[in-house]
Amino acid sequence: MQLLGRPAAQILQDPGAFALRTLKAFRANQGLLLAGAVAYYALLSIVPLLILTVIALSHFVDQAALLQTVGRYLEWLVPGQSKAVVAELANFLAHREVMGWVLLASMLFFSSLAFTVLENAMSVIFHHRVAVRRRHFLISAVIPYIYILSLGLGLLLVTLVSGSLQAIGQREVEFLWRSWSLDGLSGVLLYLLGFVGEIFVLTSVYMVMPVGRLAWRHALIGAVAAALMWELSRHLLMWYFTTLSQIGTVYGSLTTAIAVLLSLEVAATLLLLGAQVIAEYERLAREVPDAPPVPFTTTGA
Repeated sequence: MQLLGRPAAQILQDPGAFALRTLKAFRANQGLLLAGAVAYYALLSIVPLLILTVIALSHFVDQAALLQTVGRYLEWLVPGQSKAVVAELANFLAHREVMGWVLLASMLFFSSLAFTVLENAMSVIFHHRVAVRRRHFLISAVIPYIYILSLGLGLLLVTLVSGSLQAIGQREVEFLWRSWSLDGLSGVLLYLLGFVGEIFVLTSVYMVMPVGRLAWRHALIGAVAAALMWELSRHLLMWYFTTLSQIGTVYGSLTTAIAVLLSLEVAATLLLLGAQVIAEYERLAREVPDAPPVPFTTTGA
């Protein structure tokens, strides 16, 4: 226990108490309200971001391959709704000539909104850091666009790797006088590629968005926990949408938007909950463990 440090040893000694402490702090920080704001702005940002990314990358990679990759991994973010989103994306790309400088600037602005709101939400979760050190507003203004560029480069890399993995799936191996298809291996590798990419993105969010420095080990642990919780959640959402949900009957033409917003709400909640776990771990190292969480309040309160 001594080798683990006091916070880690305390968590291992009573994980239930730490989980309860984290949930109380998440509630005190209005975590569900923050998740709702992140989800709403993510809904506004997702289509402009994808349009800009695919238009830019189509100069280097086949557009059909890009859309296929987007559809495959968009299913991780919005289970059961990726086909509708990709269809709208393809429809816009077929009429890309209507895009002028004003529309391009508007789409770039809306693409950055989700990252800006996420940074503000992280400031609430990590308000013990903000009280000590604030980030320069120019850095906050640049971070969303760096993320847009990074996600574009990541999509390019994933598209190239996915094409290679799909090519492997079309091959066969002769072994023990039988032909064995590599399609199953290709599917597993594509899944692992998406899962590792998800953890990498979450780790970068936990390291970059909060003010101050965060140990990469803490960010990685939070990212793995959030990714595993989202894997369970997205399969439950997929099952719900395909078996029990009457969302199409209730919302009609708004079904896709509502379903996407619900998925983003769950994803944002888990993302911020992972951040709350990291924040509470930090507080254990500097506060009395049994002290109640201090709710976030504005200056006027």
